[in-house]
Amino acid sequence: MSHYYTLGTIPHKRHTQFRKPDGGLYSEQLFSTEGFSNDYALLYHCHPPTQIIRTEPQQDVSPHIAEEKMLQHRSFEGFRIKPVADYLASRVPILVNNDCHLVLAAPQQSMEDYFYKNTDGDELIFVHEGSGVVTTQYGLLPFSTGDYIVLPRGTIYQIRFNDAHNRLFIVESFTPIRFPKRYLSKNGQLMEHAPYCERDIRPPQDLETIDQKGDFLIKAKKKGVLYGLHYGTHPFDVIGWDGCCYPFIFSIHDFEPITGRVHQPPPVHQTFETNAFVVCSFVPRLFDYHPQSIPAPYNHSNIDSDEVIYYVDGDFMSRKQVTRGMITLHPAGIPHGPHPGAVEKSIGAKETKELAVMVDTFHPLMLTREALEIENPDYIMSWAE
Repeated sequence: MSHYYTLGTIPHKRHTQFRKPDGGLYSEQLFSTEGFSNDYALLYHCHPPTQIIRTEPQQDVSPHIAEEKMLQHRSFEGFRIKPVADYLASRVPILVNNDCHLVLAAPQQSMEDYFYKNTDGDELIFVHEGSGVVTTQYGLLPFSTGDYIVLPRGTIYQIRFNDAHNRLFIVESFTPIRFPKRYLSKNGQLMEHAPYCERDIRPPQDLETIDQKGDFLIKAKKKGVLYGLHYGTHPFDVIGWDGCCYPFIFSIHDFEPITGRVHQPPPVHQTFETNAFVVCSFVPRLFDYHPQSIPAPYNHSNIDSDEVIYYVDGDFMSRKQVTRGMITLHPAGIPHGPHPGAVEKSIGAKETKELAVMVDTFHPLMLTREALEIENPDYIMSWAE
């Protein structure tokens, strides 16, 4: 995130004395996901953010791998993941590798008794259903259906949901999530050809400084293990901060589609990138306008990546029997394309109302036990005429 932002009160110079009204010093913290070599933020706490007073026994939350290797198209019914009250307990890894975890969740309750921190991965939370507020050290992030919530690794947060009806598609990335390089100027501004701009990015707002001492539980995940760390001061005791590394929200509804006279390839839908995968947004758009165009996508071979699509809403002319929350996996090594009859059916169509999130990983994904429990076993045969 290269867009500079600031909230609250900060000193004139970094790494200098910044005193409270009573003469004591605020505690400065540098926050970065790539050491001291990339974007960062400086936060100013009422108390040092280091005061652990006790710990809890660790808990193994690593994915249960069912299939490490496979070469066939797969499909999963995401809405068959059952709602669970607790936010962390509701998170179910479906497809995983060493670069990312693709997770489904249907939490029913807000986080009240603890805070959460993913120390391994940036989190991209797509809100399929639900609304509420993410509270962080940086301020508040109100969210609603269709929002991407981007949380840099190490961000401490709580989520307050407005009601019990929530569906989330979560991508945990073990390398930083960024805007695509080709969208950025040499100085880091989103350029004219990008499908969104800084005005579409919603940074934290309404910074609330909670200067409290007590017992505050932060559940922190590292290497598949959940640790319970109790701190003596509230983690949201920040009086001010500034920088370029912070959580933000971008709505899929603010993505401006790029169209052409003939069918455009998937990179025109790209929204985010990492070193190991890309994320694309398929949104309502006009179809191709060449007089002999074929709106349905052409058959193509996945040679370098596994392709995952999470279907959100609308009618998908290239697929049969698509349901909300459905996930398809088309692995590297075999071609795929429209289902039989979809090509002819698409000719003459003027627009699509489809809404979906695509994740293309550069290394193969593995299936978890939970993925097999929600699989459509006959999907591999759905191209047979």
